[in-house]
Amino acid sequence: MFWYEDETTEDSNGAEEIVDILFSIECKRIPVDHAYLLSAAIQSAIPWIAREPLIGIHSIHVAGSQNGWERPEHGPDSLLMVSRRTKLCIRAPKARADELLAALPGVQLEVAGNGIALGSGKIKPLSTETTLFTRYLATGADSEPELTEAHFLELAARALTEMDIKIRKALCGKATRLQGPNGPIHTRSLMLSGLTKDESMRLQQLGLGPHRLMGCGIFIPHKGIDSVKKAS
Repeated sequence: MFWYEDETTEDSNGAEEIVDILFSIECKRIPVDHAYLLSAAIQSAIPWIAREPLIGIHSIHVAGSQNGWERPEHGPDSLLMVSRRTKLCIRAPKARADELLAALPGVQLEVAGNGIALGSGKIKPLSTETTLFTRYLATGADSEPELTEAHFLELAARALTEMDIKIRKALCGKATRLQGPNGPIHTRSLMLSGLTKDESMRLQQLGLGPHRLMGCGIFIPHKGIDSVKKAS
């Protein structure tokens, strides 16, 4: 964990060139480990997204265990039950938004034998929050063994420095192996706090690390990590 106290309150005046596009879906269930399968299905429907480096496909997220339902263990053989409120989210250049909004509604995807019918979509601007979180950050070669927390944070800090983003508060989280086209991809979650608004927007727009079309390195807003630090 990195933790440096610093006040960062300046406003972001960068143009909003990247947006999230949320699509309604009809889907009963999907494998917990579905990132690669979902990516492949969407690329089959609209092949050009593989040539657009700033497009990312969020994994389909379902809330954690609640009301007697226990979230299954991560893996391709475990299934998530998908509610009607669940959305498919694609992060993309605003200039390509109209193409996605025209191409995807009505498309029927198949992910491990489970159907996903895509409905209408809408644009959602990126957040100006300065605490961000990614569930899956891949660093290093996929064939390498799982990184220790210290090594993972070191590599993440180096990559962020190359983006001119200063690490002030960082919390490394759960390690997860994602099914990839050539074997497992080792990832960890990462939370960053104390970013400037410019840094937050840059990180959301550009992402961090490889496998963006599998949802890796895509950052979303989080409520904060001060409480986590105090409890540790």
